[in-house]
Amino acid sequence: MKTLKYLFVIIFVVVFAGVFAFAQTSEKPGNPNFDAELAKKLGADQYGMKNYVLVILKTGPKDADFKGKERDAIFAGHLANIRKLGEMGKLAVAGPFGKNDKAFRGLFIFNVATIEAAQKLVETDPAFKAGIFIADMTPWYGTAALMQVNETHKKIFAKSF
Repeated sequence: MKTLKYLFVIIFVVVFAGVFAFAQTSEKPGNPNFDAELAKKLGADQYGMKNYVLVILKTGPKDADFKGKERDAIFAGHLANIRKLGEMGKLAVAGPFGKNDKAFRGLFIFNVATIEAAQKLVETDPAFKAGIFIADMTPWYGTAALMQVNETHKKIFAKSF
């Protein structure tokens, strides 16, 4: 009886180890729609993802210091900078937030992998330079398809800011 118990335990361990080994080595099915050229162009990893930096623009300490034409000029520069960064391929997405109680004003998703690189890009923004905005930044891992937004956007807006 004791031998039978040992045999049962050994069989159980061997079967379990085999199932575990199979699960570890079996690959998930590939994507029949995979486009290697597009993935490379967009900087996608094997999962179709890539690293970005998410930037939340918040109300800065000097927001109330600028009025009228001076403020309008700063924001015209802000929008021009957004267009420039998008054309350079450094900005995947940008846009303002609606009214909220967090002092969130807008966001950028930069096509860079480090906070340091994102900081350099934020520093090109006239509204940030003026102190109208401050920036909170964090690394973000998202779909590389996001890099197609700017090209699509060029085809769908009827009026520019």
